[in-house]
Amino acid sequence: MKMLKKKLGDLLFESGLISQEQLQQALTEQNKSKRKLGDVLIAQGFITEQQLIEVLELQLGIPHVSLFKYQIDPAITQIIPESMAKRYQVLPFMKDGSKLTVAMVDPLDYFAIEDLRMTTGFRIEPAISSRDELQRAIAHYYGLRDSMSLMMGELPTQDEIEETEITDEASPIVRLVNQMIQQAVHLKASDIHVDPGENDVVIRYRIDGVLRTERHIPKQMQGFITARLKIMAKLNIAERRLPQDGRIKLQFDLKMVDIRVSSLPTMHGEKIVLRLLDLSTGVKPVEQLGFDRKNAVWFREMIEQPYGILLITGPTGSGKTTTLYSALNLLNTESSNVITIEDPVEYQLEGVNQVQVNPSIGLTFAAGLRSILRQDPNIVMVGEIRDDETAEIAVRASLTGHLVLSTIHTNDAVSTVMRLRDMGIEPYLIASSLIGIVAQRLVRRICSDCKESYTPTDQEQIVLQTHGLDVQVLHRGKGCGNCNKTGYRGRVAIQEVLKIDQNLRRIITEGAAIEAIREAAQAQDMVTLMVDGLHKVTEGVTTIQEVMRETVAY
Repeated sequence: MKMLKKKLGDLLFESGLISQEQLQQALTEQNKSKRKLGDVLIAQGFITEQQLIEVLELQLGIPHVSLFKYQIDPAITQIIPESMAKRYQVLPFMKDGSKLTVAMVDPLDYFAIEDLRMTTGFRIEPAISSRDELQRAIAHYYGLRDSMSLMMGELPTQDEIEETEITDEASPIVRLVNQMIQQAVHLKASDIHVDPGENDVVIRYRIDGVLRTERHIPKQMQGFITARLKIMAKLNIAERRLPQDGRIKLQFDLKMVDIRVSSLPTMHGEKIVLRLLDLSTGVKPVEQLGFDRKNAVWFREMIEQPYGILLITGPTGSGKTTTLYSALNLLNTESSNVITIEDPVEYQLEGVNQVQVNPSIGLTFAAGLRSILRQDPNIVMVGEIRDDETAEIAVRASLTGHLVLSTIHTNDAVSTVMRLRDMGIEPYLIASSLIGIVAQRLVRRICSDCKESYTPTDQEQIVLQTHGLDVQVLHRGKGCGNCNKTGYRGRVAIQEVLKIDQNLRRIITEGAAIEAIREAAQAQDMVTLMVDGLHKVTEGVTTIQEVMRETVAY
């Protein structure tokens, strides 16, 4: 295919998608960041990735391919070396004589096309693919395969592990582990599970809250992988009988990734779980937390109180810490002394004094909180209320002129009051100190690239009508390469905000049952998790199935 060597900026300007001023602004940013112009324009919100694909397809006749529809011969992928595929973000998927058709994020990268031609000896025919789909395909077709093959050929016995095998960057073991983590970063996984079985080791990634098996690894590789991960996390490599926790900080593709590592002895060896945190994403503004209009107003009112305690509740992985950091970022002003005690410190906030819990030397949440209160704080954030002592100190701190923010594990906002009672906090102290409670869950967001409308089923209509909603059209994802054929990409929070008013204070002080507290909450028009989720369903953000999955027990 013969292409005119047109510049991307000129194409987009001529298509009317960007103005000359936006183009100049993007070019200035490109010179600073050294990123590709298309990436800069998408990051600045001037165009979408889909608009970019359409322009290249219509204006230049470059075909758009969905790689997930192809059964790609692994022999074809080997024509282009893995390092080159990752450097240029390309994947060969079709060969016809001397012509090699290559999926590219940037099919106008003529330098890459020429380099591919010189390296392979083939005539390169570019096709355009979305970045997410291409990264998934590269991870799938290259992935851990080369390192695994090399490693299996050089595998010593477990008793012969030498330090260089798990520390030398050129070692196949080190490459294998690095690629396992890098692949998880590309797939935007939140966790990696290394699960030992009787006959093999299963690598699983949690993507958008759902675990999926990525691959099975031979059993004889288990000890090497475990040892390498422990070395990286500065854990005791000889201790295999006790759980251990550590931390790794790595850089992939100019992104800093913070990884919490947890090991747990099991029947078949140590299970390792890695929690990935992309530090490059930063702290979200409160406006991007997914609160509906009324809940957003209530949340802002609560965090702007001079004193009292605000609790964020939900299961592990429900975004509680993200919400807390967003609130702290808003409250962090020159006139405030903000101190946190966390386990671990996830994001480092400029101007905030952050303390890391260290139980081995006696620095627990309770001990740290006592010391914090002698540091003249205005705002205190306690990572989690885990025990009675921490709960009591936090509540009393909120009664002595401090704004206290923390998280707690309960099923919903109302049951948090009962949880505090169970922790030995007197009802009158709960009523006096508590400003409000936010319960939240994360549900998967419908993939914007394969989103389609449909008529709700009878069962879905019953669910909607039961909650006072009458909707004739809903949305779902068909499944495409960008969402790995799941129909979902990314997650959004659903929330339940309970604001403690005078009526609720009276009821809590009287030690009322949970049903009475729930009735009082409903009387103030509290939007439940289920209803907030269904509102997001009607807005085309998520699906009823996702909302039911997270809230049906509630």
